[in-house]
Amino acid sequence: MDDTATATAPLGPLVAGDPAADAMRRAGLRRMRTVATGLLVLAAVVYVVTRDRGGFLGFVNAGAEASMVGAIADWFAVTALFKHPLGLPVPHTALIPRKKDELGRGLEEFVGENFLQEAIIRDRIGAAGVSRRLGAWLAQPANAQRVVDEVADVTAIALSKVRDDHIESLVRDAFTPRFREEPIAPLLGGLLTEALEDDLHHGLVDLALDELYGWLVENPETVAEVLGERAPWWTPPRLNEAVTGRIHTELVRWVSDIRDDPGHRARVALDSVLRQLADDLLHDPDTQARAEALKERVLDNPAVMRSAVSLWDALRRALTSSLQDPHGAVRQRMMTEVEAFSTRLNSDATLQARLDGLAADAAVFALDRYGAEVTAVITHTIERWDGREAARRIELHVGRDLQFIRINGTVVGGLVGVVIHAVSVVLP
Repeated sequence: MDDTATATAPLGPLVAGDPAADAMRRAGLRRMRTVATGLLVLAAVVYVVTRDRGGFLGFVNAGAEASMVGAIADWFAVTALFKHPLGLPVPHTALIPRKKDELGRGLEEFVGENFLQEAIIRDRIGAAGVSRRLGAWLAQPANAQRVVDEVADVTAIALSKVRDDHIESLVRDAFTPRFREEPIAPLLGGLLTEALEDDLHHGLVDLALDELYGWLVENPETVAEVLGERAPWWTPPRLNEAVTGRIHTELVRWVSDIRDDPGHRARVALDSVLRQLADDLLHDPDTQARAEALKERVLDNPAVMRSAVSLWDALRRALTSSLQDPHGAVRQRMMTEVEAFSTRLNSDATLQARLDGLAADAAVFALDRYGAEVTAVITHTIERWDGREAARRIELHVGRDLQFIRINGTVVGGLVGVVIHAVSVVLP
């Protein structure tokens, strides 16, 4: 079967709307038709009764005659929109069934030219006060809580949908190839240089020295065991104890001196080593090659993949648990941020203007990018409608109001008929 023919074939009967609303529209249309037709019948009766009468009845007769003409003409015009009057194929009738495609294109152009314009969009968004309304809405505790609950629930559901094999595939297919392509030595060298220039490493050194000093003070037996295992087998135990005790004491004193003296030679030596390492990572080919080789060994190690998956799994479980707890830290923090944002949004006119501008920019961007596709939906949809059913549906929605054209035609026609008759009487 031809795909093009299938795509453009009429849809047949339109999808029915709200049955209750359609019933009310149908009753209203029937009622107004009865009124308009009743006025036509009344004009016809009056015309017959007052025919060939003079005086005042002559004016009544002329008015009734003109009322019939106006009523029939407007009935023909209204009916011709939706079908052939009396079933007769009169030219330029049944306009909607025959011209629905042109109607769709015209409606598309009308909407595009008169509604989807940048100035109109910006004006309407500015007049709507989106940010001000959002701030007022979020100021209500129930609304703020609803936002937090919805975000938390959606985030928890999204996290539950991410399986371990997804993370493994992401690391293996996306991150690992990228890490292999990116030279690691210049990156490490640059980071180390910046850290040395900002003295960031001193905090880590101080922390390490504090921990090492505390461990040495609290574990002299462990130090003695480690040193004793390396002592010659032939030395007397008493001598070993004295030597290991002395070494432990000097080691504790040495670590304490380094910790307390920012200008200690060991610190200076460490700084020198780190600066040399940073320079070698940036400029020395041998050091760079060793760094790349180390990177490859790390990436090839299966433990890296297992660690990445385990880390993700632990993070997901912790985050999900907190999100599902109404009193959890994550929800509490989200609530605090939403309330702070609402307070600022209600009091900061500059923020309101900026957010309204962003909303307008987003709407204009969507309009520029997708406006043609949006308006084209009108044409494409109408082209696929069945003409007769489309006419019936449109008449159901607007036909009641169109009956006022018939009523007005009857009334105005009668008045014009009276005026014309009066002119004919006055003129010689």
